This record gives sequence, structure tokens and C-alpha cells, in this order.
Amino acid sequence: MPSESSDLPAANGSADPRTDEQLLGDYRTGDSPALRVLIERHQADLLRFLTRLLGSRAAAEDAFQDTFLQIHISADTFDTSRRFRPWLFTIAANKARDQLRKNSRQRAVTLSAPVGAAGSDRTQSFVDLLEIDVPSPDAALDQEELSRQVQAAIDKLSPTLREILLLAYFQKLSYAQIADDLDIPLGTVKSRLHAAVASFARNWDIVQRAEKTGLNEDRAGDSA
Repeated sequence: MPSESSDLPAANGSADPRTDEQLLGDYRTGDSPALRVLIERHQADLLRFLTRLLGSRAAAEDAFQDTFLQIHISADTFDTSRRFRPWLFTIAANKARDQLRKNSRQRAVTLSAPVGAAGSDRTQSFVDLLEIDVPSPDAALDQEELSRQVQAAIDKLSPTLREILLLAYFQKLSYAQIADDLDIPLGTVKSRLHAAVASFARNWDIVQRAEKTGLNEDRAGDSA
């Protein structure tokens, strides 16, 4: 289940001791570099999220730019007594949804439950799979291949299920927080997230079977 998380300065981001909320407050009063700190602090996580959601690094970078442009435009409307990260990711999800619409791209389980076909080695969980970063050009082939398979399973989800699944994982929010951020009933969050994780698990099985079938066909062709 998603859990609460605080917006402390990211360990892999800026060394600036201010919280996200303080940075945005300072930006609103004229501290322009504060926005750059926010961008650098959240860049890695947000790009991973958007790349998984959109299935394309180039599209993710466009959505990332649109997201922080919206942060700039809407900065004065943000309630700094609330957490910045859920707001950021909600805006990012909206920008990604806009891209999906524009491009006409329609494409009893827990996040820690093992995935894999019955009888297979079910040692990997959904969370384990999503921990894999989008591969860099020099990434090892096996990691790159696994990441591609994860993306293939995610791409089979509807945009609605894909969004809530990735938001829940990357933000690690409680169900109540997700309901508040997406403005949907708590019961809808639970049922939608359950459906999303279950659907991902089914899609993962399909992708794995397809990979094995293709591999076996290649081997048969080589031995002919």
C-alpha cells in the first residue's frame, strides 16, 4: 500500500536545505534560482515517471518542460501549507494526459505481490520491476531488455490505470492523499489501483510468454 512521505530535500538533488514548499514560497517572492533548485531536485524521478507513463523519453522531456512552465504560471495559487510533490506529479500527469489525448494514443493484488505466470519463478515484485531506471545508452543489455519489457506491460494499461499506478508508486501516497490529489472518491482509488496492479501482473505474464515464444522461434530457426 502506498505510504506517507515527506518533502525533505532530495538526497540526490540540490544541497539547498529548504523544503520544496519553502523554495516555491521564495520563488513567488522573487527568488528566481529557487525554481532551478526545484527542477534539479525532482528531475530524475519526474522524468522516470513521465517516461513510464508516456513510453517515450522525448515525449517525457516535453511533458517535463510543460510541467515546470505550469508550475511557474500557477505558483501563486499553490497553498504552501500543503505538500509540493503531489501537486507537481499531478500537474505532470495532467500534461502527460494532454499528450496522450493529442496523439490519440490509447493503449486481490498489492504493489509488493510477486509477478509471473503460475509455476514460474515469482521472486520479482511489481515494485522491484518499477525500480529499474530508464536505461542509459551504455546500460547493460539485460537491464535494458528488462526495462523494455516493463514498459511493454505498462503500455498495455489504459491511461487511467497507468496514471494512478505510477502516481501511487512514485509518490508513495496514502489512498486518502491520492483521492485528494485526483479529486476522486477513496473507494475509487482503492478499486482503480487494485485493478491497475492486477492488470500489470497479467500484462507482465503476456509479455514474458511472448518473449519466450520469440526466443524459442529464434533458436529453432538457428538450428534449422
